[in-house]
Amino acid sequence: MMKTYIEISISADESQRELLIPTMVELGCEGFQEIDHALLCYVDKIRWTNERNELFKEQLKKILQTISVNASIQFREIIEENWNEQWERSIQPIEVGNKLVIKPSWCNYENKNNRIVIQIDPKMSFGTGYHETTRLTLRLLEKYLHIGFSMLDVGTGTGILAIAAIKLGATSAVGIDNDEWSIENARENVIINHVEDKVDISTKTLQEFPGSSFDIITANLTLNTNIDLLSGFKRLLQKSGVLLLSGLLASDKDKMMYAMQSNIFDVTEIISENEWIAIAANK
Repeated sequence: MMKTYIEISISADESQRELLIPTMVELGCEGFQEIDHALLCYVDKIRWTNERNELFKEQLKKILQTISVNASIQFREIIEENWNEQWERSIQPIEVGNKLVIKPSWCNYENKNNRIVIQIDPKMSFGTGYHETTRLTLRLLEKYLHIGFSMLDVGTGTGILAIAAIKLGATSAVGIDNDEWSIENARENVIINHVEDKVDISTKTLQEFPGSSFDIITANLTLNTNIDLLSGFKRLLQKSGVLLLSGLLASDKDKMMYAMQSNIFDVTEIISENEWIAIAANK
């Protein structure tokens, strides 16, 4: 049976398309086509749930505010084509920070500098390493995670941050998500990275964990979601615990900083890549 895909057409010039493609990959797009003055993106209709639809539109709105407030967006359904080969060619190994490299199983990587290799085979989950917010969070994780830490990754996606935490020296990591495709993909990635004895991928909510459970919490989400969860993060962090937040545009900085100050977090560092930022803070 042939699949049906949602085609999202976004009016964009060449430079704008370069900004859009990594975001669209992370949001679950499986194929792309560049035409005159537009980028065509494709998502499996079966996975186009209401929740993913809302997340997609929220993220797309934010990125379009940065590249073009007048961009035209159109949606239509089309019958299956073979996007897989083209999509796999677009995912190549990527070095992050001083220690890490992210690679899919179908690519070779000559590890000349003895980096920590994290193998991620993304399906429809956020977190391939190709989006700025993932890279920013990994850079902060590399800096702030210490050997023996316990870690919680909220909105784990592919599980990349939880896997990275273990490979960087954490004793245990929990990745939580409310998306069934993410849970499945994250569990597969945990196994192929041989960290299943230290990483738990779960559908638990923050309320289901006891207080002061973790040394470090990562949340690569959206501005409003991060703000809504701040009190939960504070409850779950141990004394002097570290909170790493991303999924934030530079234009989100003031709102996020105000919310963190209101929740009595001490911001220690803000890093950026292109129009995206990530924040490190202590409880």
